[in-house]
Amino acid sequence: MSAQQTPPVSSMAITLQIVSIVFYTFVAFLCIGLPIAVLPGYVHEQLGFSAIVAGLTIGSQYLATLLSRPMAGRMSDSIGTKRAIVYGLLGIVLSGVLTLLSTLLQSLPLLSLMILIGGRLLLGIAQGLIGVGTISWCMGQVGAEHTARSISWNGIASYGAIAIGAPLGVVMVGALGFTSLGIALSVLALAALLLIRNKPSVPVIRGERLPFWAVFGRIAPFGASLSLASIGYGTLTTFITLFYISRGWTGAAWCLTVFGICFILARLLFISSVNRFGGFSSAIACMSIETLGLGLLWLAPTTAVALIGAGLTGFGLSLVYPALGVEAIKQVPSTSRGAGLSAYAVFFDLALAIAGPLMGAVALNLGYSWIFFCAALLSITGLGLTLLLKRRAALSPL
Repeated sequence: MSAQQTPPVSSMAITLQIVSIVFYTFVAFLCIGLPIAVLPGYVHEQLGFSAIVAGLTIGSQYLATLLSRPMAGRMSDSIGTKRAIVYGLLGIVLSGVLTLLSTLLQSLPLLSLMILIGGRLLLGIAQGLIGVGTISWCMGQVGAEHTARSISWNGIASYGAIAIGAPLGVVMVGALGFTSLGIALSVLALAALLLIRNKPSVPVIRGERLPFWAVFGRIAPFGASLSLASIGYGTLTTFITLFYISRGWTGAAWCLTVFGICFILARLLFISSVNRFGGFSSAIACMSIETLGLGLLWLAPTTAVALIGAGLTGFGLSLVYPALGVEAIKQVPSTSRGAGLSAYAVFFDLALAIAGPLMGAVALNLGYSWIFFCAALLSITGLGLTLLLKRRAALSPL
């Protein structure tokens, strides 16, 4: 009997399996990060459109991700996680082509903007496919008991890629011009497609699947809290460049780098706290830290204080997604895991999609510093909702 038992898989082996899969998330978000610090300025200064249009251009990617989530979840559950990721990488290749074409047509501002938005929409759909596909693949590979670790490493890959990509994009544009962005996106995605070809996927789970909207209803309370907390991230990534310009400061991309570094460090150091203290308690603590960081950005008199605020925001937001995600995924069966992850991610996408136009309007009427004040208020609202969810779970445990 004992001879037939398989030895337990070590924690390091599990982590390595997860990292080998979320590598594709890293590639996807590197492609998202490269233009994120330079496109708002490109739309506002080179093409001559307003701050609201710049926000809408960035937000269009997140809106596309939001609207494509049901499709991404359905594809991941029905045709397999690997194929969903492959389709996502193909979308990034096309997005790079459109981005290149847009920058070549800069002398025709409206046409350039429309093509650029088309590329952002494709990038958003790709983000949805790859984000759901990688997490679902990880959970199928290492087991649902490692949900928090799978979500966390996927987040480390995404925010780490943005932390690298944002300043790298600034350097690339400064040295090679805006045309380098589209070329870089296509080349990176093509390289990832070559690497994924021979990687074995996990089998599709057979069984009855819940309709997406039924899954959505179960996930919604947790997702609403995530959305309120995540608007601060959308605000930071979309408007930090214009916020710095309004203050006469330079080095806005470093705010994104500090955010990403603190985000990753918090996940590496404290991911075990989700299992130790529970998803709700971890989320509550992190939202409090995030709110403090957004408040510092609102009041920042110098770039040093702004960097501290960005760091606290990243540190605080780090565990909100996996902490609430662990509680949310408990609400759906394993046959609808992809749909559950998609429904949960919808609320993160929603936060990023509305952050651009909403905070653009705030900036237009009150000034750029007030966008962080508004984001802090929304984070506090999310904190209150999470407290209510924790109380409800305590009164009616599963």
